[in-house]
Amino acid sequence: MKKQALPLDLPDYTPDFSFEDRHSHGHVCGIDEAGRGPLAGPVVAAAVIIRRADMPMEILVQINDSKKLDRDKREFLFKMINQYAHVSVGVCSVEEIDRINILQASLLAMRKAHMKLKKLVEIPPVAALIDGNMPPKLGRGVNVLTIVKGDARSYSIAAASIIAKHHRDEIMIRHAKKFPQYGWMTNAGYGTPEHLEALEKHGVTPLHRRSFAPVSNRLDKQSSANN
Repeated sequence: MKKQALPLDLPDYTPDFSFEDRHSHGHVCGIDEAGRGPLAGPVVAAAVIIRRADMPMEILVQINDSKKLDRDKREFLFKMINQYAHVSVGVCSVEEIDRINILQASLLAMRKAHMKLKKLVEIPPVAALIDGNMPPKLGRGVNVLTIVKGDARSYSIAAASIIAKHHRDEIMIRHAKKFPQYGWMTNAGYGTPEHLEALEKHGVTPLHRRSFAPVSNRLDKQSSANN
Protein backbone atom coordinates (compact mmCIF):
# COMPACT_ATOMS: atom_id res chain seq x y z
CA MET A 1 0.00 0.00 0.00
CA LYS A 2 1.44 3.32 -1.06
CA LYS A 3 0.99 6.19 1.37
CA GLN A 4 1.20 9.88 0.69
CA ALA A 5 0.40 12.82 2.92
CA LEU A 6 -0.25 16.49 2.43
CA PRO A 7 0.23 18.05 5.91
CA LEU A 8 -0.60 21.55 4.81
CA ASP A 9 -1.96 24.51 6.71
CA LEU A 10 -4.65 25.48 4.25
CA PRO A 11 -7.15 28.32 3.91
CA ASP A 12 -10.80 27.83 3.05
CA TYR A 13 -11.43 25.76 -0.07
CA THR A 14 -14.17 24.68 -2.45
CA PRO A 15 -14.35 20.96 -3.28
CA ASP A 16 -13.45 19.72 -6.75
CA PHE A 17 -12.15 16.57 -8.46
CA SER A 18 -8.49 17.56 -8.72
CA PHE A 19 -7.32 14.82 -6.34
CA GLU A 20 -9.55 12.23 -7.98
CA ASP A 21 -8.18 13.16 -11.40
CA ARG A 22 -4.67 12.12 -10.34
CA HIS A 23 -5.92 8.53 -10.62
CA SER A 24 -7.67 8.52 -14.00
CA HIS A 25 -7.04 4.79 -14.55
CA GLY A 26 -9.63 3.55 -12.07
CA HIS A 27 -12.23 4.23 -9.40
CA VAL A 28 -11.29 6.61 -6.60
CA CYS A 29 -13.21 6.67 -3.35
CA GLY A 30 -13.41 9.28 -0.65
CA ILE A 31 -13.47 8.21 2.99
CA ASP A 32 -14.38 10.24 6.06
CA GLU A 33 -15.66 9.61 9.57
CA ALA A 34 -18.08 11.24 11.99
CA GLY A 35 -18.23 10.95 15.74
CA ARG A 36 -14.70 11.02 17.11
CA GLY A 37 -15.50 13.67 19.70
CA PRO A 38 -18.86 12.72 21.28
CA LEU A 39 -19.20 11.23 24.75
CA ALA A 40 -21.81 8.73 23.54
CA GLY A 41 -22.63 6.64 20.51
CA PRO A 42 -20.61 4.92 17.79
CA VAL A 43 -18.07 6.31 15.37
CA VAL A 44 -19.20 6.05 11.74
CA ALA A 45 -17.17 6.13 8.54
CA ALA A 46 -18.37 6.29 4.95
CA ALA A 47 -16.71 5.42 1.66
CA VAL A 48 -18.06 6.96 -1.54
CA ILE A 49 -17.36 6.66 -5.24
CA ILE A 50 -19.25 9.39 -7.09
CA ARG A 51 -20.56 8.28 -10.47
CA ARG A 52 -19.48 11.43 -12.22
CA ALA A 53 -21.31 10.67 -15.45
CA ASP A 54 -24.59 10.35 -13.54
CA MET A 55 -24.30 13.03 -10.86
CA PRO A 56 -26.20 16.19 -11.93
CA MET A 57 -24.05 19.29 -11.76
CA GLU A 58 -26.71 21.15 -9.79
CA ILE A 59 -26.40 18.48 -7.08
CA LEU A 60 -22.62 18.16 -7.24
CA VAL A 61 -21.97 21.85 -6.59
CA GLN A 62 -23.93 21.64 -3.33
CA ILE A 63 -21.67 18.91 -1.91
CA ASN A 64 -19.31 20.29 0.72
CA ASP A 65 -17.85 19.60 4.13
CA SER A 66 -20.77 18.32 6.22
CA LYS A 67 -19.90 20.76 9.01
CA LYS A 68 -20.73 23.63 6.67
CA LEU A 69 -24.24 22.31 5.95
CA ASP A 70 -27.38 22.43 8.06
CA ARG A 71 -29.32 19.27 8.88
CA ASP A 72 -31.91 19.72 6.12
CA LYS A 73 -29.25 20.19 3.45
CA ARG A 74 -27.31 17.18 4.72
CA GLU A 75 -30.44 15.03 4.61
CA PHE A 76 -31.19 16.13 1.05
CA LEU A 77 -27.63 15.50 -0.13
CA PHE A 78 -27.53 12.18 1.72
CA LYS A 79 -30.39 10.99 -0.48
CA MET A 80 -28.87 12.42 -3.65
CA ILE A 81 -25.42 10.95 -3.00
CA ASN A 82 -26.95 7.53 -2.42
CA GLN A 83 -28.76 7.92 -5.74
CA TYR A 84 -25.74 9.00 -7.80
CA ALA A 85 -22.81 7.28 -6.07
CA HIS A 86 -21.62 3.96 -4.71
CA VAL A 87 -21.90 4.29 -0.94
CA SER A 88 -20.96 2.15 2.04
CA VAL A 89 -20.83 2.74 5.78
CA GLY A 90 -18.68 1.25 8.54
CA VAL A 91 -19.58 1.52 12.22
CA CYS A 92 -17.55 0.90 15.36
CA SER A 93 -19.54 0.48 18.54
CA VAL A 94 -19.02 2.09 21.92
CA GLU A 95 -17.55 -1.21 23.12
CA GLU A 96 -14.99 -1.18 20.29
CA ILE A 97 -14.12 2.46 21.00
CA ASP A 98 -13.50 1.71 24.68
CA ARG A 99 -11.47 -1.41 23.86
CA ILE A 100 -9.10 -0.06 21.18
CA ASN A 101 -9.41 3.77 21.65
CA ILE A 102 -11.21 6.29 19.48
CA LEU A 103 -8.43 6.80 16.94
CA GLN A 104 -8.08 3.10 16.21
CA ALA A 105 -11.87 2.71 16.14
CA SER A 106 -12.11 5.54 13.59
CA LEU A 107 -9.52 3.87 11.38
CA LEU A 108 -11.26 0.52 11.79
CA ALA A 109 -14.60 2.06 10.79
CA MET A 110 -12.89 3.39 7.66
CA ARG A 111 -11.56 -0.08 6.85
CA LYS A 112 -15.02 -1.56 7.34
CA ALA A 113 -16.55 1.02 4.99
CA HIS A 114 -13.85 0.42 2.38
CA MET A 115 -14.28 -3.37 2.53
CA LYS A 116 -18.03 -3.03 2.03
CA LEU A 117 -17.52 -0.64 -0.88
CA LYS A 118 -15.23 -3.10 -2.66
CA LYS A 119 -18.06 -5.64 -2.59
CA LEU A 120 -20.49 -3.16 -4.16
CA VAL A 121 -18.52 -2.44 -7.31
CA GLU A 122 -17.22 -4.72 -10.05
CA ILE A 123 -13.81 -3.04 -10.09
CA PRO A 124 -12.42 -2.09 -6.64
CA PRO A 125 -11.14 1.46 -6.18
CA VAL A 126 -7.46 1.91 -7.00
CA ALA A 127 -7.12 4.86 -4.66
CA ALA A 128 -8.69 6.15 -1.47
CA LEU A 129 -8.73 9.79 -0.46
CA ILE A 130 -8.77 10.11 3.33
CA ASP A 131 -9.72 13.20 5.29
CA GLY A 132 -7.01 14.16 7.77
CA ASN A 133 -3.46 12.88 8.18
CA MET A 134 -3.92 9.36 9.58
CA PRO A 135 -4.19 6.64 6.90
CA PRO A 136 -6.18 3.48 7.59
CA LYS A 137 -4.68 0.19 6.43
CA LEU A 138 -6.73 -0.69 3.38
CA GLY A 139 -4.66 -3.53 1.97
CA ARG A 140 -2.38 -4.06 -0.98
CA GLY A 141 -2.94 -2.33 -4.27
CA VAL A 142 -4.75 0.68 -2.82
CA ASN A 143 -3.06 4.06 -3.12
CA VAL A 144 -3.98 5.89 0.09
CA LEU A 145 -3.75 9.68 0.04
CA THR A 146 -4.40 11.60 3.26
CA ILE A 147 -5.57 15.18 2.73
CA VAL A 148 -5.72 17.74 5.51
CA LYS A 149 -9.11 19.47 5.30
CA GLY A 150 -9.97 16.97 2.59
CA ASP A 151 -13.71 17.29 3.25
CA ALA A 152 -13.44 20.87 1.99
CA ARG A 153 -11.19 20.05 -0.97
CA SER A 154 -12.43 16.81 -2.54
CA TYR A 155 -15.98 16.09 -3.70
CA SER A 156 -15.54 12.40 -2.85
CA ILE A 157 -14.41 13.08 0.72
CA ALA A 158 -17.07 15.76 1.18
CA ALA A 159 -19.72 13.30 0.03
CA ALA A 160 -18.37 10.72 2.50
CA SER A 161 -18.49 13.30 5.28
CA ILE A 162 -22.18 13.94 4.55
CA ILE A 163 -23.03 10.24 4.49
CA ALA A 164 -21.15 9.53 7.72
CA LYS A 165 -22.54 12.54 9.58
CA HIS A 166 -26.17 11.99 8.58
CA HIS A 167 -26.00 8.24 9.22
CA ARG A 168 -24.59 8.80 12.70
CA ASP A 169 -27.09 11.55 13.50
CA GLU A 170 -29.90 9.15 12.64
CA ILE A 171 -28.43 6.54 14.97
CA MET A 172 -28.30 9.06 17.82
CA ILE A 173 -31.86 10.25 17.14
CA ARG A 174 -33.05 6.66 17.52
CA HIS A 175 -31.13 6.27 20.78
CA ALA A 176 -32.54 9.60 22.00
CA LYS A 177 -36.00 8.07 22.05
CA LYS A 178 -34.84 5.67 24.76
CA PHE A 179 -32.68 8.21 26.60
CA PRO A 180 -34.39 11.58 25.96
CA GLN A 181 -32.86 13.38 28.95
CA TYR A 182 -29.38 13.63 27.35
CA GLY A 183 -30.42 15.74 24.37
CA TRP A 184 -28.96 13.41 21.75
CA MET A 185 -31.72 14.44 19.36
CA THR A 186 -29.85 17.72 18.86
CA ASN A 187 -26.35 17.29 20.33
CA ALA A 188 -25.66 13.86 18.74
CA GLY A 189 -23.83 12.75 21.88
CA TYR A 190 -21.35 15.62 22.04
CA GLY A 191 -20.48 17.06 25.44
CA THR A 192 -22.78 20.06 25.40
CA PRO A 193 -23.76 21.70 28.71
CA GLU A 194 -27.15 19.98 28.45
CA HIS A 195 -25.52 16.59 27.99
CA LEU A 196 -23.00 17.10 30.79
CA GLU A 197 -25.72 18.22 33.19
CA ALA A 198 -27.83 15.16 32.34
CA LEU A 199 -24.79 12.91 32.74
CA GLU A 200 -24.25 14.30 36.25
CA LYS A 201 -27.92 14.03 37.16
CA HIS A 202 -28.94 10.75 35.53
CA GLY A 203 -25.67 8.86 35.30
CA VAL A 204 -24.03 6.77 32.58
CA THR A 205 -25.96 4.81 29.95
CA PRO A 206 -24.78 1.80 27.91
CA LEU A 207 -24.29 4.22 25.00
CA HIS A 208 -21.68 6.32 26.83
CA ARG A 209 -17.98 5.90 26.10
CA ARG A 210 -16.43 4.85 29.38
CA SER A 211 -12.91 5.66 28.17
CA PHE A 212 -13.81 9.37 27.80
CA ALA A 213 -12.96 11.50 30.84
CA PRO A 214 -16.37 13.06 31.62
CA VAL A 215 -17.93 9.60 31.59
CA SER A 216 -15.15 7.86 33.51
CA ASN A 217 -15.20 10.68 36.08
CA ARG A 218 -18.93 10.19 36.56
CA LEU A 219 -18.43 6.45 37.01
CA ASP A 220 -15.71 7.11 39.61
CA LYS A 221 -18.10 9.35 41.55
CA GLN A 222 -20.79 6.71 41.37
CA SER A 223 -18.37 4.01 42.55
CA SER A 224 -17.17 6.18 45.47
CA ALA A 225 -20.74 6.91 46.52
CA ASN A 226 -21.57 3.18 46.59
CA ASN A 227 -18.53 2.25 48.70
